[in-house]
Amino acid sequence: MLEVDIKKPLFGVNGLINLEANFSLKKGEFLALAGVSGSGKTTILRCLAGLEKSKGTIKVGGKIWQDERNFLPPQKRKIGFVFQDYALFENLTVEKNLLFANKNYALCDKLLELLDLGELKKRYPTNLSGGQKQRVALGRAMMREPEILLLDEPLSALDPNLRIKLQDEILKIHKEFGTTSIIVSHSPSEIYKLATHMIEIENGKIIKSGSPKELLLKTSGSQKFSFSATVVELKEVDNICIATISFGHQITQVIVSDARNLKVGDTVNVSTKAFNLLINS
Repeated sequence: MLEVDIKKPLFGVNGLINLEANFSLKKGEFLALAGVSGSGKTTILRCLAGLEKSKGTIKVGGKIWQDERNFLPPQKRKIGFVFQDYALFENLTVEKNLLFANKNYALCDKLLELLDLGELKKRYPTNLSGGQKQRVALGRAMMREPEILLLDEPLSALDPNLRIKLQDEILKIHKEFGTTSIIVSHSPSEIYKLATHMIEIENGKIIKSGSPKELLLKTSGSQKFSFSATVVELKEVDNICIATISFGHQITQVIVSDARNLKVGDTVNVSTKAFNLLINS
């Protein structure tokens, strides 16, 4: 069980905000943290890892990692941390990058096999692709035999097809080791695929908490589906307004019956009833 109840002032997108995070996770759960940049998601990860200090308590399996009197240093916390920029040692081979974290050769061989890195173990990071580097980073994090795996937008720099493949690798590792995992992600499809629980943060506060299905699968009434999108272009064609919208990695166009209150950059809700697409601001 992971129990978190922390507070910390930090500078967000709109200036100084007060981060307040209060949640708990059972062992083996997979939590996704969502919200706009600067809302406090990464700070929560860094506080869990002991890389930043905050007020409040953090308990893992009944052990106190942080409270008013105690602060367990990062090296004593059983944390695996995967960053967006890989953070590999360029002068070490794939195998030695893993063994740097832990000299457990049996575990190293197991992770090399699980992550399909066996044939690359003697290569250096400069000779690896972005996806291969991220698999090495994931393997090195798991070499610490962590109780908690933290993933800070680890796939955001990868192309869509590779991103999907790496999501499978993360899920495989999570299930194989039964680790409690927490990912920061801006991708609804990624969150839906990986997470068992989701928290949405705004200006340092938790505004929504629930399963990805509850928070992301937005349907109501007779609507057959509903999703959020961003308006990237508005164009009049033969007295009809056509909105070009972006959602996930897709772009499409829909007809808008009334565009008077719409502008480029707006977030809209796209839904359907029967076979008619509806768009609402």
